[in-house]
Amino acid sequence: MADEPVILDSVTKLAPEHAGAIAVCASHGGVYAAWCAARAGVRAVILNDAGIGKDEAGVAGLAWLEALGLPAAALDHDRSRIGDGRDAWVRGVVSRANRIAAALGVEPGQRTPEAVERLAAAPARQLEPPPVRESRVLLEEVGRPGVEVWAIDSVSLVRAEDRGHIVVTGSHGGLLGGWPESAVGEAVFAALFNDAGIGIDEAGTTRLPALDARGIAAATVDAATARIGDGRSTFADGIVSRVNRRAAELGGRPGMSARALVERLVAARLAEVGR
Repeated sequence: MADEPVILDSVTKLAPEHAGAIAVCASHGGVYAAWCAARAGVRAVILNDAGIGKDEAGVAGLAWLEALGLPAAALDHDRSRIGDGRDAWVRGVVSRANRIAAALGVEPGQRTPEAVERLAAAPARQLEPPPVRESRVLLEEVGRPGVEVWAIDSVSLVRAEDRGHIVVTGSHGGLLGGWPESAVGEAVFAALFNDAGIGIDEAGTTRLPALDARGIAAATVDAATARIGDGRSTFADGIVSRVNRRAAELGGRPGMSARALVERLVAARLAEVGR
């Protein structure tokens, strides 16, 4: 059983050696993040509430973990940066806790170290969580020959073959640990994200300028309009909240639907490859 908390920028970085630990991960608090924590065998996890958002998707993982008997809490996106584990530890303030965490004394308003101290009373458990899979869906209704559009639940699902194409993700728009290279792993033509409520230091949108530097068009959709962690919701429901300079040059603007933005991006890419 680990004595010290594990502090990570992303819950996807949890590994077998973290089993039994209290994990402080700056990922959004959606179901897939919760599954990553359960799969890793942690005793408890603290995530980011990602602005709560549409259908309370930003904290949906707390109830999912409660059903498994695991304590979980989420930090206020306006108090610590999403995607930044160290900031979650230093500035984090609890906004939500599931009933198991609450029974251990975790409550809204607590700072992260205090919540971790309470969660230390949670017993270690061995679980086989039910499968939860992130998806990749080809959006044939907007793609064109030579220009593919993929709805993906996480930017971690981007593949080498996505280079030059468009990805509509369910991921938050924040850099992991502030590292520009974490914005997207491949040279896609354009990428959409969820703004996770934008939050303190505008952390939910920091991928956008990083992608500008790489010539990649990027935008976020308002967390209140689309479910974070759900790429198809980003496309079908999302209303654009921010665009980077490259996306603006291609006709993107706040207030338009994600679908309308994607249609403009497809046209721009077609014009580019047709030259």
